[in-house]
Amino acid sequence: AAMWRAVAAAAAPARALLRTLPARRAASLAVSPVAGPADERVETRVTGLSPGQPVTLRAVAAGDRGSLFQSCAHYRADSRGQLHLGTDASHGGDYTGVEPMGLFWSLTPAVMEQPYQRLVHRSTDTPLKVELLVHEGHSPPSAMPGPVLAKAEVQRLFMAPGVRRIRLKEGAVRGSLFLPPGDGPFPGVIDMYGDEGGLIEFRSSLLATRGFAALSLPYFDFEDLPRLMNEIKLEYFEEAARFLQRHPKVKGPGVGVIGTGKGGELALSMITFLPEVVAAVSISGCSSNTVADLHYGKITLPGLRYDMEKVTVSDSGVYDIFEAMDDPTNPANSSSVIPIEKAEGHFLLVVGEDDRMWKSSLYAELAIRRLRQHGKENFQLLSYPGAGHRIDPPSTPFCEVALDRVLGMPVLGGGESKAHAHAQEHSWGKIREFLHLHLG
Repeated sequence: AAMWRAVAAAAAPARALLRTLPARRAASLAVSPVAGPADERVETRVTGLSPGQPVTLRAVAAGDRGSLFQSCAHYRADSRGQLHLGTDASHGGDYTGVEPMGLFWSLTPAVMEQPYQRLVHRSTDTPLKVELLVHEGHSPPSAMPGPVLAKAEVQRLFMAPGVRRIRLKEGAVRGSLFLPPGDGPFPGVIDMYGDEGGLIEFRSSLLATRGFAALSLPYFDFEDLPRLMNEIKLEYFEEAARFLQRHPKVKGPGVGVIGTGKGGELALSMITFLPEVVAAVSISGCSSNTVADLHYGKITLPGLRYDMEKVTVSDSGVYDIFEAMDDPTNPANSSSVIPIEKAEGHFLLVVGEDDRMWKSSLYAELAIRRLRQHGKENFQLLSYPGAGHRIDPPSTPFCEVALDRVLGMPVLGGGESKAHAHAQEHSWGKIREFLHLHLG
């Protein structure tokens, strides 16, 4: 008993000292908006830290197939024990500098997941849920992070309240029509992606959220459409353009088209041959027809082919196909060139200068040269240093290397994450401005 009294007496001064120290506040993480459009910035603040305290911020999200994606960045609290991602710089992790949305665009497959997956949200009527966490100390991206101090969930919405999604089986046309809330009429836009095939809706749903009647248009490997892209008939796209143009919710007189990769090239063909199309946004598109022959009535544009002998493979097994496409400037390939000078409408060409999928900067240059040779100035060019192939709406996670559905191998798309993210944010505003200008 005497021993326990001695221990208690020795502990008394320590307890008195603890009572005089200020109680440490619990850290809290606030995000705004908690649920908002996926193309909008999120404001992220942390309070209740110690002055100068090092913390790691992490984001965790699940893809449609359940794969986990994560990102992290290292910060230090200010003299008040606070952090604001809109003004405070990251000192390490997956990005550095002041990047309000860095945790979102730097999401990559977690260590235990299959690499080279792309985080594309396919179910547009449900939000993408992203958990943000504040961890004690600085931990490298692949290491086990320190204890969690605070966390919050953000919901990224791809459809604003009131946006309607209508699945289409209209003649030969397949896809989804997204209509904004309200009576309209709205400017109409056809939206297409590239050689991955199938139905990709997230850009269309965001366009509808921003006031466009957007038709997400697959052209192979979907329902009863051809399984492979062996040849393309422009009549299919003509039927889609006429359907959209005549829709009672669509403003008219003409419609627009936006496409990426092969979809960007098809956008150039549509505005060239179809009078219904008056504005075309070509993202990383080619100014010649590629891969599959394009037919329209009695016209055929042969497709430039890939020479697999010119594909290089890195030590890590990543395919670089940059040099593999036939040269569009070779006179032998002149019959593949899309005669864009015939178009009455307007072009917006969007390219990443570090695109390694193919030479989109050169293709845009060739398109502009051809238009100017015919006395035309009906184009704008957005060219982004450091951006790669697939320039999507803002905060879409950057993916330098992605699994190619045709090759089944990882293919280099190019780009540097921060430059690419900035290109996505800037181009999205410019694309919407362009479409409003020419479609009303």
